[in-house]
Amino acid sequence: MSSPSVRSTVVRAGVRRGLLETKHSLTNAGELAWYLLMPAIFAAVLVFMRDSTVPGTDFALGAMVLPGLIGMSIAMGGLLGAPSIIAAEREDGTLLRAKATPHGMPAYLIAKIVTLTLTTLITLLLLVFPALLVIEHLRFGEARSWAILAAIFALGMLTTVPIGAAIGAMLKSTAQFGWIWLSSMFFVGVSGIFYPLTALPLWLQWVGQALPFYWLGLGSRAALLPAEMAVVEIGESWRTVEMLGVLGVWAVLGFVLAPVLLRRMARRESGSSVAARREEFLTRSY
Repeated sequence: MSSPSVRSTVVRAGVRRGLLETKHSLTNAGELAWYLLMPAIFAAVLVFMRDSTVPGTDFALGAMVLPGLIGMSIAMGGLLGAPSIIAAEREDGTLLRAKATPHGMPAYLIAKIVTLTLTTLITLLLLVFPALLVIEHLRFGEARSWAILAAIFALGMLTTVPIGAAIGAMLKSTAQFGWIWLSSMFFVGVSGIFYPLTALPLWLQWVGQALPFYWLGLGSRAALLPAEMAVVEIGESWRTVEMLGVLGVWAVLGFVLAPVLLRRMARRESGSSVAARREEFLTRSY
């Protein structure tokens, strides 16, 4: 795929496929209900917090929680969304069909980035706009805040979807997805995505800083919280340069690993293997 014309063709094919998949997803009642459910739960939590403050201050507790919810939604949108979709599409033969198309795997990865970016964006908008009405002390009125949020979202999806795709390429069945979910919840818990990482032991601070979760939460706090709140962060700073650097490294790593692992997985796919998995699924169902 060295020719610029070939690359542009692959990108267009991937974007077009991603838009079609998004349209299909939003017209599927089950998937649409899921997109609406999580923002509704988060919004309800924020409403219940509207009169609560951070202990010892008059700062709204919901204002501290919302940036973490935004960062977690971005992270989970890619890191959990991509593996679950890839594992399911491997079993139903979609991946096999992509393999049979010239340059199908790069276009397939681009399509997943487009689809997960758009669906994650929808859930974020459903979360953020109600928060505008009930939460004080956040800098929603500043253009700089929206610019930082947009940058965090874009870089976050470019980071998490390829990494999620690489993880999904290593799954042998949808049954293994539960381990990915549990692992993600553990890393969210120790990453400082909801609170300053300085609250954790030093060794966990280093673990947290090596993961994208922490930086997505930090970036969201940098966008929405008052500047003086940075004093509780590591180095008493939002560390924007470091944030961009770490997320950039993860993005590069994902774009290097995901195509290789997807191609390796696709080489192992055949009509007989898809049929065997389908037969196994039907046997379990009955």
